[in-house]
Amino acid sequence: MSTIEITAEDQVFVLTGAGISAESGLPTFRAADGLWEGHRIEDVCTPEAWDRNAELVWQFYSARREAAEKAQPNPGHLALAKLESELGERYLLCTQNVDNLHEKAGSRRLVHMHGELFTSRCSEECGEPPQTDHALYPTLANVARCACGALLRPHIVWFGETPLEMDWITVEIRRSTLMLVVGTSGSVYPAANFVHWARQGGARTVYVGPEAPLNASAFTHVVTGKAGEVLPGLLSVS
Repeated sequence: MSTIEITAEDQVFVLTGAGISAESGLPTFRAADGLWEGHRIEDVCTPEAWDRNAELVWQFYSARREAAEKAQPNPGHLALAKLESELGERYLLCTQNVDNLHEKAGSRRLVHMHGELFTSRCSEECGEPPQTDHALYPTLANVARCACGALLRPHIVWFGETPLEMDWITVEIRRSTLMLVVGTSGSVYPAANFVHWARQGGARTVYVGPEAPLNASAFTHVVTGKAGEVLPGLLSVS
């Protein structure tokens, strides 16, 4: 398709999903067999899983940390960081991904709505703030503890938990004039509703991904292709 023009009046909101990280070699959320890196979602990604077997949960996220440490941003990540440098405060990136590939690419105006892989927090929610944590925890005995004495848990939004920073995200969507969504399936809520909220405010909405998402009909433009191949030439700031 032709280049998307961004004018001096535009306020841009970007949402990214697993597809952009997959281009850097990180597995997407769920494989065709319903498993995530060999595990049932119910066994590693819910509060109930933590209560049943915290050691297994930490083994799972330790493996994900190890893989993410080695991964590098692709041209899609770099194109979004460049766009931020051009737009400044007229830009916000919201990612469903918990890896730090956007940060590695240079993005700074971003929010991780589903948490961050390299951050841990108190499992008892004592009020201590989340802390940066790159450690690997092969056994429960290795897991660090909060100042209150409770085990640290991954700072990840599990199934059944509320996404982070939703008030801020909602405000930014409402004021956006252009929404760019990259590499999402359109099946995970509330993120799948973001495009509808943007359209209600009159924003242009653009989707980029290897295949159309489930909510494709809500977009004014759907561009099929890999983010790393499409994004570098898609947006033009005037």
